[in-house]
Amino acid sequence: MKRSLQNSVSRRAVLAAAGSLLGAGFAMAQDYPARPVRLVVPFAAGTTTDIVSRVYGEALARALGQAVVVENRAGAGGNIGSDLVAKGQADGYTILMGTVGTHAINPGLYRKMPYDALRDFAPIGFAGYTPTLLVVAADSPLKTLKDLQARAARPGGVNFASAGNGTSGHLAGELLKARLGGEMVHVPYKEGGLALSDVMAGQVQFMFYHPAAVMQHIKSGKLRALGASSAKRSAAAPDVPTIAEQGFGEFDLVAWFMLYAPAAAPAPVLARLRDAVNQSVANPDVKSRLQAQGLEVPSFKPDELASFGRAEIAKWSELVKRSGAQVD
Repeated sequence: MKRSLQNSVSRRAVLAAAGSLLGAGFAMAQDYPARPVRLVVPFAAGTTTDIVSRVYGEALARALGQAVVVENRAGAGGNIGSDLVAKGQADGYTILMGTVGTHAINPGLYRKMPYDALRDFAPIGFAGYTPTLLVVAADSPLKTLKDLQARAARPGGVNFASAGNGTSGHLAGELLKARLGGEMVHVPYKEGGLALSDVMAGQVQFMFYHPAAVMQHIKSGKLRALGASSAKRSAAAPDVPTIAEQGFGEFDLVAWFMLYAPAAAPAPVLARLRDAVNQSVANPDVKSRLQAQGLEVPSFKPDELASFGRAEIAKWSELVKRSGAQVD
């Protein structure tokens, strides 16, 4: 009897505590956001990730009715900024612009990751994707992929640049090497702009890079694009054929961007953030600005975002393994 009474009291205490927490969560959601929200960009200012983040920062501010402060925390291939959000307060006031690098490539690239890309984050919205374009100097003798294939088969082969070991541009180059054969030597740079400058100068033969960074140079006559890395042509460069349609097998690698909150954030707050992202994506001005950067934004349901993340980790981890890339 006494034990039964004690158990009953314990159950009531647990239920009361749970109800109190639930009530606090809903109260927080009703007040949220009561102050500015910080959007962490895990790469430097001026990068494609930064450009996309600033477009969304303005749109989210309108949707949430509060300022959204974009903060660059670059380093370790995006791991520093991402870890800051993963281990920060899970109250919805600090969110992350994650990328294919931070949430799909790095888990296979680094022996020790400071965060778990799936467990530590809740996706709140797909921000867009962009293919990379294979570019060469405008005065390069390489006019087509078949020219590149023939050059790679000759003694000495070719060199290709990237923004660093394990980046999407590096791994796209490794996949191209598997498709075309021959000798292709990877030359990693500390920063994509430096790599691009050497491609334009003819110091390295080619590189894969985002349309947002290369289209201005293509239009000015400094670069020429030989192919797109996606399954379909880029909206920013519709005249550039994909690698697959040129007869070199399946080739579908894109750089993507995803907004994340810490996984432990209250469900009502996550719902509010997801609604704000959906409002932003539906905004014609946002769509136009993203398209100007070569981005496309397909619609995803919340549960589809999680399965997309798992599939991307598996795909890119296999490419990392095949390439032998490692940074620690």
